Amino acid sequence: MTSVTIVSLLPELLGNNGDAANARVLAQRARWSGADASIVPVRTRADLPDRVDAVVIGTGTDSDLVAARDILLTMATELREWLTGGVPILAVGTGWELLSWGIELTDSTVEGLGLVPGHAVPRVERATGDLVVASKFGRLIGFENHARDYVGAEASPLGRVESGIGNGSAASGQEGVVMGEFFGTHLHGPVLARNPGLADHLVRLMLDRIGVEYVAGAQSVLVDDIARAARNQIAVRLERAIEA
Repeated sequence: MTSVTIVSLLPELLGNNGDAANARVLAQRARWSGADASIVPVRTRADLPDRVDAVVIGTGTDSDLVAARDILLTMATELREWLTGGVPILAVGTGWELLSWGIELTDSTVEGLGLVPGHAVPRVERATGDLVVASKFGRLIGFENHARDYVGAEASPLGRVESGIGNGSAASGQEGVVMGEFFGTHLHGPVLARNPGLADHLVRLMLDRIGVEYVAGAQSVLVDDIARAARNQIAVRLERAIEA
């Protein structure tokens, strides 16, 4: 049986809005496809497993930014190796911002790890509410809750905003960033539970990297129907077209 290891980075510090659960979604969909998937919570560099097939990073509070950044800095070499080695990485909210060039606060700046393009800048008003994004992985729907816009990564967005704020530029209408197998987003939910098309893409990347073809399990179809119904409820409320 194929075995895969999914790392959940700083699941307590960066686990707000249920984002750490994205690791469980990846693992379960991999299991439904016939793989033996394990999740390793990593709180310090000493927790890193010998093998990493996918990485999930969630969001946290501003009061924990420096503490989370300092821990991530101890793993900067590994993070860079995963990025260049094609390991799929999903980073949400402040977890994404911490891997960028940096985070501008109202009265200070938190230097990021500089591993992905762009940086976060303060918004006049906090962005909260449903976020609908058109992407090549299908329509993505989640909840956004962020005090900063994301600039400097306009060349490679995750998708285009249909409803909500996203990265913050009304002119570009972009949400998220994709760089190789790195995916950064403001979508909470957790995003992979609400959007199995994106989850399947990450599982496929994870398995392709070790030479295994991904075939979605039968249970995935049932769960996908539930997720589609939930997305359609939000679409109707926002007066958007529903998915068949």
